[in-house]
Amino acid sequence: MDITECDLPETALHAYHLSEPITYTDCFTCDVKRDVDLQAFILAFYTSGIFKAERLVLRLLARAPSNDADVLALASGASTTLAVWKVEARAKDQIVLDAGRTKSWLHVAPSDTGTRLFFGSVVVPEPAKGGRPPRMGPVFETLLTPHKLYSRLLLAAAARRLAST
Repeated sequence: MDITECDLPETALHAYHLSEPITYTDCFTCDVKRDVDLQAFILAFYTSGIFKAERLVLRLLARAPSNDADVLALASGASTTLAVWKVEARAKDQIVLDAGRTKSWLHVAPSDTGTRLFFGSVVVPEPAKGGRPPRMGPVFETLLTPHKLYSRLLLAAAARRLAST
């Protein structure tokens, strides 16, 4: 699966973060050779094996359980929450989920060969405190490289599931 990192499209529902100083955004894409709507992408993404492991961690450490039925409710629009995330914005082809300082974004767009899948993240800085300006903080800096690898793995897992159905 060919995963590419690219600039965030201006049409992304969370593109307003691009003008904010310090805020981190990323965007990864890949193509699948079939038509995929947002609901199918949400289902494939949040029910992949790798993401089920994250859901387990969230259940145990954050006391934020979720299951495949919760993912289906989010995907269909019947729910606006999943574990630690709340829908910040949604359109026919994209969704932004907010979990405090972090956000996740899924988007589908037609491509020449089927559908281009997009997955991106936002991390907003720690607020100013005690005369210190806003900053990303040491945890962000430590986890940035693993985050990018994990993002690629998540998108690839969803794309493989969609390609095989």
